[in-house]
Amino acid sequence: MPGLVDTHAHLDELEDIHSVLEEARKTGIIAVVAVGTGSESNARIRDISRRYKSFVYPALGLHPWRLAHIGLSQIDDELQSIERNIVAAVAVGEIGLDYDKRLVKVASKELQKEVLRRLLNLAKNYDKPTIIHSRYAWKDALQLVETAGSGKAVFHWFTGFSSVLRDIIGSGYLISATPAAEYHEEHRRAVREVPINRLLLETDSPVAYGRGVRYESRPGDVVRSLKAAAQLKGVDEATIAEQTTRNAVDFFALDMAF
Repeated sequence: MPGLVDTHAHLDELEDIHSVLEEARKTGIIAVVAVGTGSESNARIRDISRRYKSFVYPALGLHPWRLAHIGLSQIDDELQSIERNIVAAVAVGEIGLDYDKRLVKVASKELQKEVLRRLLNLAKNYDKPTIIHSRYAWKDALQLVETAGSGKAVFHWFTGFSSVLRDIIGSGYLISATPAAEYHEEHRRAVREVPINRLLLETDSPVAYGRGVRYESRPGDVVRSLKAAAQLKGVDEATIAEQTTRNAVDFFALDMAF
């Protein structure tokens, strides 16, 4: 079985990183893309990636949820911090839009879109791929990515409409499968419909998954994403593993032989 890449993990939110990463290695994980959500998170991600060089790769971002807790002047500081450290990053992310009504009350759609525009332009200026959060904002997020002229983007944990998914695929962008592909119908539909050359695997750890029995995910649980994707697409696991890892290495320009 080819090695797997967890393309989206919040390692800065996990305890006992060493044990978590050793467990991931033992389950066949060959790389983890650690995503940041703000300046403090990005700093921790950079530190972890330095300690686990050539296994953990940093992505620096400003999550839309973060906008509820900072002022306008701090947004400038956050973007400047990302730019100062962007050369060492494999992507700009996690960034995007979230139209959950609880967030929109404290971080308006227009504010979110303006910040996303700036982040997308930053990524384009430095030729970095982007990792897009698009909950309940799938069409707007895609339009902004397309308008920015982003060469590479992955819409992580996609649960949106099939029409938007077709446009994502048509524009050459990717989506990623999480362990929610075991049971979440909208996500299962997206994974079923996307071509495997447009698919990545991820965990979004430490997100809790499951219906009935819940568990807190770890990078090693990307194996569950693999198994769910293989079942949904009717393709053997080895084929999915090889293609999605190749997709990840190419998308993030990871410095590893494959």
